[in-house]
Amino acid sequence: MRRIIIPMLGMGLCLGAFLAAARSAPPVKEIKLNHDDLKQLVPEYKVWVDAKQKFVVMQGEVCLTKGFLEMFCCPKGTKEHESIVSVKTEAKIVHAALLAVGAVSGTTVQFRPEYKSATGQVIEVYVLWNDKDGAPKQTLAQNWIRDVKTNKAMSVPWVFAGSGFWEDDDGKKHYRAESGDFICVSNFPGAMMDLPIQSTDQNNELNFEAFTERIPPKGTEVKIVLVPKLTADKKPVMEPASAAQPATDKTDATKPPASKATAAPDSVKPDASKPKADK
Repeated sequence: MRRIIIPMLGMGLCLGAFLAAARSAPPVKEIKLNHDDLKQLVPEYKVWVDAKQKFVVMQGEVCLTKGFLEMFCCPKGTKEHESIVSVKTEAKIVHAALLAVGAVSGTTVQFRPEYKSATGQVIEVYVLWNDKDGAPKQTLAQNWIRDVKTNKAMSVPWVFAGSGFWEDDDGKKHYRAESGDFICVSNFPGAMMDLPIQSTDQNNELNFEAFTERIPPKGTEVKIVLVPKLTADKKPVMEPASAAQPATDKTDATKPPASKATAAPDSVKPDASKPKADK
């Protein structure tokens, strides 16, 4: 009898641990998408704004379920090897969408002469998908990311740092986040969204990894919803709380990103009159 009971006890303990991990995910508010209120910014990219509920919606897919992370989300064709989700859009389109729903950008991380964390309005990131049975699911993006020090879901919020531009030899400006620094969990000077804490990008010291048990299979279609966080009296929640209003000029003509970026106009507003090739 013992030979039967002991394995069953082991299975019970494993199941209990799995259920406990699933239950430990913090509760989230329900995101309801009203398709009549969603307005697509440009026809070639699946990015929408909801002006009534004040949020941005992107369509993407799961591209990684296991391993260390530098991003939560990246534009397709950039940093899928270190991101959980990829989205088929240019980063500057999403920047413009956030501005359109009233989000306030801040400043990107600074490393010299001393470290200063990224600042900006807190952006809540939700993931919506259907499970293998077609049942709708949603959660905060932090619940798909594990802090390697605590072994729990990441508890740090993202801020709208705002990336910036660099200028090439021909005087053309390029939006820095197009190289992949989109929704980051490691600090990058070109990040559109970053963490307001020190988080290295050194491979042997990375702070976060994919929370494999909570992530659906690779290739699963997802919607990413970006919600600028507001106080009870409808003011932007800024991090750090003492963050000053951002400077408007973030152009750095001397430091192009590691990979080639897509040329951007002086403003991050997309030009709907000039369709881009499908990527």
